[in-house]
Amino acid sequence: MTTPASPQPSDRSKLLAALGGLGKVDVAIIGGGATGLGVALDAATRGLSVVLLESHDFAKGTSSRATKLVHGGVRYLAQGNIALVREALHERSNLLHNAPHLARPLPFVMPSYKCWETPFYGIGLKAYDALAGKAGLGPTEFLGSRQAQRCIPGVKTAGLKGGVKYWDGQFDDARLAMALARTAAEQGALLLNYCPVTDLIHEDGKVAGLRCSDTETGAQYTVQARCVVNATGVWVDGIREKDGTATGRKTQPMVAPSQGVHLVVDSDFFPGDHAMLVPKTQDGRVLFAVPWLGKVILGTTDTPRHDLSLEPEAFAEEVNFILGEAAKYLQRAPTRNDVRSIWVGLRPLVRPPRNEGDKTQQISREHTVLVSPSGLVTVTGGKWTTYRAMAEDVLEKCVAGGLLDRLPPAETADFMLVGASETSVRASITAQPGLDAYGTEADIVRAMPGNDTELTPGLTVGMLRFAARYEYARCVEDVLARRSRLLFLDAGLAARLAPAVAAVLLEETGMDPRLSEFLALADHYQAVPG
Repeated sequence: MTTPASPQPSDRSKLLAALGGLGKVDVAIIGGGATGLGVALDAATRGLSVVLLESHDFAKGTSSRATKLVHGGVRYLAQGNIALVREALHERSNLLHNAPHLARPLPFVMPSYKCWETPFYGIGLKAYDALAGKAGLGPTEFLGSRQAQRCIPGVKTAGLKGGVKYWDGQFDDARLAMALARTAAEQGALLLNYCPVTDLIHEDGKVAGLRCSDTETGAQYTVQARCVVNATGVWVDGIREKDGTATGRKTQPMVAPSQGVHLVVDSDFFPGDHAMLVPKTQDGRVLFAVPWLGKVILGTTDTPRHDLSLEPEAFAEEVNFILGEAAKYLQRAPTRNDVRSIWVGLRPLVRPPRNEGDKTQQISREHTVLVSPSGLVTVTGGKWTTYRAMAEDVLEKCVAGGLLDRLPPAETADFMLVGASETSVRASITAQPGLDAYGTEADIVRAMPGNDTELTPGLTVGMLRFAARYEYARCVEDVLARRSRLLFLDAGLAARLAPAVAAVLLEETGMDPRLSEFLALADHYQAVPG
C-alpha cells in the first residue's frame, strides 16, 4: 500500500484550530519519538481517532540519536535471547520494505586479529542468518586478510588474520520519524510538536484526557480521550508521577537511563561502504565504525546517567574510550581535533515497578507496556528496529485493559511510509545527503522555490521551504538537526549556515527561528570534552 503523492501541509494555525475543535478521541499519545509515532500510525490505520502531542520537536530526544542501525541484535544472540533476535530480524525486514528511501542493507565486517575469532564469530553469525531465514539480507562470509582489507580499507593491517562479513541495515532515524508522523497525519491523526502536556485529566480515578499548551502562543487546550498513552521515552516517569499524584498513589521509577556517545569524523578515516563491528573491546563493550551520509560514526558507550537533560553531555572518559579503541583498529587514528560533531542519546533501560498495583506485561527484555490502575498506558524501552511491534503491543494492551474496543488487525507490517513506493530506488545512506531521502516526493522538493540555491551539497533553500510547509519545522534546529542532519554530521558547518536558514524560516513561518539558541547548541556539538 502506498500513501498519496501530494504532500499534506503542516500549517500550524490549522493544526491548532483542529486541536481546539476536537471532540473526544480514541487515543491521545504523549511523546513524538519512534514509539509514540509508531502508535499513532498503527491506531490511525485501524480507524481510530488519534492525537499526538510532543513537547519539543518530533524525535528531538533519543529517537534522533541512534547509531543509525536497523539490526536484529547480534549481541542478544550471544546472550541466548533467540526470541528477541527473531522478532528484531522480522521487523528489520518490514522497515527496509516500508521506507526504502530512508533505509538500506549495510554490510559489516568483524575484523579478526586472533586465529580463533573468525570461526568463533562466524558460526554465531551463520546462526543469525538462519534466524533471519527469507528475511536475510546476504550470507555471512569468512574473509581472509586481503579480503577483509578490501572490504574495510581503513582497518589496521598489522596482525590482521581475516574477518567475518555479515549484513544488517542502516537508516536515517530523524527522517524516518518525520515519515511516520506525516504518514499518520495522512491517515487522519492530528500531530503537533511544541505542544507539551501540562497535566492529565482524571474522572472518578480514571485518566480521561489531558491538558496541553502551545509553546509559541501560550494557548491552553484540553483533550478528552478514551485512552492516554505515555510514550515519552526516558521521561515517562514524570507523566506517571502526575498520574500517581492525582490518584493518591505513589509511583516508583521504571526507567534507569544509560547514555550512548557518538563521534563523527571524516570518511577518509574509514573509507568505503562497509561498517566495522568490534564485538568485544578491552572492557567488554562494542565498538562501531559506521559510514553514514558521507561521514563516519564512531561509538558507542553505555554509561549510567541520573539526570534527564534534553542535550546530555559526553564524559571525557567516554570520548577517551571511543578514540582509544578506534586507534587500535584504524590505520589513521582520529583525535579530538578531527571530531566534526559529538552527540549523546539517552537509552530508556527499563526496571518495571513493583508493589504499586500496576499490571505489567513485558514481551521482551527490550520494552515494557504498563497499565496503571487509572488506565494510563505507559510504554518505554525497546529500540528503533522494533518500534512497529511495540506499537502493536501497546494497542493490544489498550484493548485487554478495556480502554479500547476490539480492533481490526494491524496494517503496518507492509504499509509504506510517505515517500516510499514498491519501485523506490534504495537509499544510499552512506553517500552525502540529497534528494534521494525524499523518495517519491523528490520532484516536489525539486520544484520548490529556491531549490536552485544550494547552501551546501545536499541542502537547498527549496528543502528549507519544504520542511517549513510540509514537515512541521518551526526553527533552525528542526531543520539543521532533524530535517537535514547537518548538525549531527558537521556542527561547525551547520553553525555557519544557520543565519541563512533562519532568514528563510522567518519568511515561511513569521515566527522567531531561534537562531541564537541553535548557535549555542552547535557549540555544544563541537565541544569535545577532554
